[in-house]
Order: sequence, then C-alpha cells, then structure tokens
Amino acid sequence: MVFHETDILRAFDEGEFFPVFQPLVELRTGQLSGFEVLARWNHKIFGAIAPEDFIPWIEESGLIDRLSRTILESAFAAPVLIDSPLTLAVNISPRQLLGEKLPERIAALAAKSGFPLDRLIIEITESALLDDLARAQSAAREVKELRCKLALDDFGTGYSSLRHLHALPFDELKIDRSFVSSMAAQRESRKIVASVVGLGQGLGLTTVAEGVETQEQASMLTWLGCDLGQGWFHGYPVPASELHCVISAFQNESRVAVPGPMDGDSFVSLDVLPAQRLAQLQAIYDGAPVGLCMLDRNMRYVSLNRRLSQMNGVALSAHLGKTVAEVIPRIFPMVEPYIRRALQGESITGVEVQKPHAADGSESQTLLLSYQPARDEAGEILGVSVAIMDVTSSKRTERALRESENHYRHMMQLNPHVPWVLDSNGEVTEASPRWESFTGQTVEEALGNGWLKALHPDDVEPTLEAIRISLKTGQPIDVEYRVRRPGGEWNWMRSRGSPRFGPTGRVVCIYGVVEGVHEQKQMTEELQNSHAELRTALSAVPVGMVLADAQDCSIYMVNPEADRIFRGAIYPGQKLTDYSKMNFFWADGHMLQAEDFPLSRTMLRGETVDARHVRYNDSDGMQMDLEISSKPIYADDGALIGGLMMIRELIAPDQAMAFVRSARADALQGHR
Repeated sequence: MVFHETDILRAFDEGEFFPVFQPLVELRTGQLSGFEVLARWNHKIFGAIAPEDFIPWIEESGLIDRLSRTILESAFAAPVLIDSPLTLAVNISPRQLLGEKLPERIAALAAKSGFPLDRLIIEITESALLDDLARAQSAAREVKELRCKLALDDFGTGYSSLRHLHALPFDELKIDRSFVSSMAAQRESRKIVASVVGLGQGLGLTTVAEGVETQEQASMLTWLGCDLGQGWFHGYPVPASELHCVISAFQNESRVAVPGPMDGDSFVSLDVLPAQRLAQLQAIYDGAPVGLCMLDRNMRYVSLNRRLSQMNGVALSAHLGKTVAEVIPRIFPMVEPYIRRALQGESITGVEVQKPHAADGSESQTLLLSYQPARDEAGEILGVSVAIMDVTSSKRTERALRESENHYRHMMQLNPHVPWVLDSNGEVTEASPRWESFTGQTVEEALGNGWLKALHPDDVEPTLEAIRISLKTGQPIDVEYRVRRPGGEWNWMRSRGSPRFGPTGRVVCIYGVVEGVHEQKQMTEELQNSHAELRTALSAVPVGMVLADAQDCSIYMVNPEADRIFRGAIYPGQKLTDYSKMNFFWADGHMLQAEDFPLSRTMLRGETVDARHVRYNDSDGMQMDLEISSKPIYADDGALIGGLMMIRELIAPDQAMAFVRSARADALQGHR
C-alpha cells in the first residue's frame, strides 16, 4: 500500500491519527504498571491501517515528528492518566533521537497537559545507535535530564551489542516478541529469553516481554524472573475513551501473579535478581543438614553439597562428571531403579536404604532418600534432584521407643492396679489385662465405651460427668463406682486420673489407674458404725468425757455432760495448746500449768492421772469444783493413739447441807 504526502497531510488535518494504549502488567503481582502508547490511522477510505504499513511512509515524508507530537499530545491529555501512578511508554524513531530539540518538544507537550515526565518511558531501537553513537549518547542524556526513563526496544533482533547497553543509560530492556512467541515450543528461544532476563536484571534494568499471548508464556516469563509483560494475554490496545474501564477492571478484579510452572512443588523466589537468587540457593544448598545433589540424564553428578560429599566419603571434586555407579559402586544397585523412575518423571520419596557395613566395623548407616525429576521451563526433564538424610540416629531412637513401649505394656500387665488411658473423646484406648480379673470383661470388650457395661447403672452417669469435667477443665479425676464381679456381686472401685495437655492447652488424653476399694469401704462403714455406737454410749454416761487424738493432739469427741460442764469451751477440733490455757486452778488456788493439766500429761507422756480436785472458772466468772482424771488409749500393737479425760462435778459442803435441808423440808411437807 502506497501513501502520498498529500494524503498523509490530509489525514493529519482531519484527525485520522490517534493513540491507543496497551497495558503493561507486573508479572509477579498481576497488577497494572502502565501503558505503551501506539499510533493508529483510521483512514476515511481504507479504514484501520496497521502501523507497519504507514510508519515507513510517514518517516520518508519527514512527518514523523508531527505524528509523534499528535500522538503524545493526545496521550498526555488523557485525564485518567495525569493523576495516576501509571507510566506511559512511547516509541521514538532513530531519526527523531538523532534530530534536534527532541527533549524540548517532549517537555513542552508534557507541560501543556501537566503530565509528569518521571512517568514517561522513551523507547528506542538499536538501529538508532548505529549511525552516530556519540549523538545518541548526548540525546539520551538530555532525555534523562527531563527525568524520563529510557528503554532499549526489540533487544536481540540483529543489532544487539553489549557495548550499546554499556554506552547509554538505559532503564528498561524489552525482549522482542519473536522470542516470546516461540519460547513455549523452542528450547533455544527459552534460553535466549532467560539470558536476556538474566542480563537485564544483572545490569539493574527492568525487563519487559513483548507479545505475551498465552498463559503458558506468561508463566514461563514469571518463573524466569521477567518484570513486566505486554501483549494480548494482558490486554488489547484501547483508545483513550476506554482507559477508565481498563484501569477500573485491574483495580476491581482479584488479580494474582501468574503461576510459574513449578509453583507448589519447588522453591521459587522472585524477590531478588537471578545472581542473588543463585547465591541464596547456593547458601541453602551448602548449609542444608541433608545430602543434596543434581544428576543429569546419564546419572552423572552435576552438582552436590558438602554434606553429601561427607556422607559418601568422597571429595567434592571427585564427584563432578562421574556417574553414581563410579562414585558409590556398593550402593548404586540399591538406588539405580529409583533414579531411572525419576528420569521417567516419577517423584519418589521416603526410600529407606541400609548402607553396607564399613570396613572399620562401625555401625551400619540407614539412609532416607528422595528423588525428584528436574525440569526446565517447558517441563522437559533435565535430570534428577536427590536428597539424602542420615536417619541412623532416628532409627536407633525408634528402636528404643519400641523397647520402652514393650516395657510399659509389660508393667501394665504386672501392675496390681488397672492402668488405663482415655483419649480426648473420653474413650478407653488402653487398659491393663487385670481389668478382666476384676470384672470378667476382656480388655478388647472394655475399649471405647465398652467398660461402662461393667458399671452399676446408678454409677454410669456420675462417672461420665467426672470424665467430661476433666476433659473440659483439666481437673484430675477421682471417682468411685461399683463393678460387677464375675460371681455377680457388686464391688466398689476407685478410679483416679490426670490429664495430659497438648500444645494449645487442650486435654489430649487422661492417664489413670483403677483400684479395688471394696474392703476399705466396708472397713470405713464399720468404723463409722462403731463411732456412732461409741458416741451413743458416751452420751448416756452421767460423767463428762472428752476423747483426744494422739496424732495431732486435738479433741475429736465431747459427750453431752462434758459439754454442759464446760458450756462449749471444749469442742471437737480444739488443740491441746488451746484447752490447756483455760482457767483451771488447784484446790489451794494456784493455776494449773499446761504441762500439769491431766490430759496434757496423758497425751504428751502417756501417763494415767488419777482423779484430782480442780476448780474451773468459766468465761462468765462462774466457779465450779471438778474432779478430773485421764488415761491413755493404746492400739493392739501398744502405740499411743489417744487419751480419755473424765470430768465429774463436785458439790461444795454448804451446797450439800442446803440440799439436805431442802429435801427434809419437802419430806415433812408431804407427810403433813
């Protein structure tokens, strides 16, 4: 298609040239970074004309500056872009770069609309650098003085030179679409793209991939560490009137970074440059406590860490380039099948291998091996990644734990009590076989909630409630219940347990024991009955009686007559030191000392104290004469277990004479 200058000038006059905006997207985050501004011609006769068809004619007509001015003026004037952080990238032809007053014209157009130049990216091709590199350097510096960024476009398409990258202050490096479009199918293209990305990032340049049309391409670029993507996959070029919709869509949609081909299965970090990432991986590689290596498709060592070198007992340098069979011939037959399966694409983990005994007779090692296929960006298998862990110590510990468990189970069987374990649901998971001797129910029948069948129906719910409380609050269990003996009678058992807590503080299980307490319960009942009989007998005696316990020298029983005499001053639970300080006096008026008090002598020295006449002053000042005696109480084995104090109230002579007179008067009155 041929265009004459008159037709092009008419198109300018009638406004047929206009800009479109293609999104530039951050590959790592999926967020909108900016737009590249592209020129379009909507011819009144031919309709839409592709840039590659009309740009050469405009350049030849010498109207390229007018086209750039028209496109930039419209782009800068887009209101939605002026106050946003988004960048604009524009192409400048070699003729414009090497011409006069390019920076002034750009600055004037930006000032007219108020567009900030620090968000403008000037893209140039390498062809602009060939004719006059010195002039290109000068123009580039002038552009940079405006705070614009500079990008090298279509890198790698015939004129690429590291000299150009070094000579000009570029900020961005754009990967040509021809390499991006073929990278999924051609390994050579993938390697070129990877090299360009690595070169750009190594020089501190932002890398931009052109012509991204599929998710597969975007995924590979992301995995390789490319910064920005541009192409139909991320968005078609749109006119200025549609910019608001595009920006809103990126802001409102939940966009995520395009996944790399190995995400979820491998370590990937895109927060650093490739050289830094390599250093990080090397540090991890060398610092790992496990043996690591990479094998190629011929099972040769490509790389390995020091730990594996130590495990194999072979120097690092002696591994590289050698096959596994050459380095560890005794172990190779054991691992060869797994390596071959990994080379076919299978991931293999948890392979346990017992190394043959060393010549020095040391303990044989147990190794745990994993094999993972190593793939390139397109998923082709390059070799096998191997991880080897020495689990000899763990296996030794595992054997010790098994032995401990066997010892524990043996102890459970011999324990006179019945050990048990409840899980977090309150169900029995373990119990001693002795349970069967108590109940006739086997351990298998008792597991879960089966043991409840052996309990008396009235005791089931209280027992379950005690378990629920323990699981909820962490309190110990202490509960008694009846179980049916094999003969049919009900016997009392006592079950005690302590909870075990998990990392979150919740009860994960309860450990406890069951013991027979039937005889103790019977003895307790008999003792309570005897105690009641004793209390009844003492209550009927017309003499005051006080019983004390030798264990803690405290009163444990006071009969009614003694309570009447002392009017509550002596009571159960009272200590010897308290009642020995009461107001007791000898007949001659001297106060009794604590050690002379009859019950004190009995309890402290085991003496029998015959009846002694003492005078007692109560808290109200009332005096009474008492006769007090005491004697020790011994167990069958002769041990002192308590003391008995007897109190009888004495009547004074004048009171006795008054009583006789009163009785005689009553008798005479009755006779009359």
